[in-house]
Amino acid sequence: MKGPLVISRVIMALSNPLFYDIRSSNDVDPPQNEESTDVGELVNDPAQTASKPIGTVLSSVRELLECPVCLNAMYPPIHQCSNGHTICSGCKPRVHNRCPTCRHELGNIRCLALEKVAASFALPCKYKGFGCIGIYPYYNKPEHESQCAYRPYNCPYAGSECSVVGDIPYLVTHLKDEHKVDMHNGSTFNHRYVKSNPQEVENATWMLTVFSCFGQYFCLHFEAFQLGMAPVYVAFLRFMGDDSEAKNYTYSLEVGGNGRKMVWQGVPRSIRESHRRVRDSFDGLIIQRNMALFFSGGDRKELKLRITGRIWKEQ
Repeated sequence: MKGPLVISRVIMALSNPLFYDIRSSNDVDPPQNEESTDVGELVNDPAQTASKPIGTVLSSVRELLECPVCLNAMYPPIHQCSNGHTICSGCKPRVHNRCPTCRHELGNIRCLALEKVAASFALPCKYKGFGCIGIYPYYNKPEHESQCAYRPYNCPYAGSECSVVGDIPYLVTHLKDEHKVDMHNGSTFNHRYVKSNPQEVENATWMLTVFSCFGQYFCLHFEAFQLGMAPVYVAFLRFMGDDSEAKNYTYSLEVGGNGRKMVWQGVPRSIRESHRRVRDSFDGLIIQRNMALFFSGGDRKELKLRITGRIWKEQ
């Protein structure tokens, strides 16, 4: 059963000539196989081809391709009930094989007409507002968006569950105004960490500083966390940009005192990677507590660490 409700709605939304203009302007063709049917062939009534605003056409098709349960875009296999109501394959088991609209049993009916419509459809990237101007075939759009160079970054502030996203200039202002993060200019830095009771280590004990140099921004993270039964201190740098750009830079960190010194050199990780993932990879300067206490003077009464660093651009 083809689902007359879905087919009629598809025909009404897509018979408009503007839809064909969208397809032809982006060279997106429907699948070439023996079952492929151009939706336009099903329409012979001139009354249904009256021009509509292009935004109305796009909106109508997007609504048809939206799952009524999760509200996400549907991709094959798209299922339907005997009344023509559709649902995505991921939500079908969640509703125990019952249509969420009319409660009829879903069975294994595929909505092939809607799947073919989707194959013929092209949409702008969802990050258009951030600068992406591409138009992508419906089925290729998710893959592009997962790697789109214009997709926003998550706030790198790791001390809270901050859900803010945006481009780099916006996040720099956000870090300064909302999180009161220290901002410094220059490629060298000197960071001090003091803790009165070094025996107490909390995972939330950390600091963040943002550095501006070479026309870019870098985040210096320093924190203490429990590794098994032993407290560990870690310092690492993240690049506020993509990994491809981060690889153009190198940084070094040095900590010392009381006749001892440790040096780390590495490549900053992109803020595309989560703070926790970078921290748990130990890709940075790792200081065990006993060594940190030696750096502090050896009396084991107070932790005083002085970390110096430098960032430079590889030629």
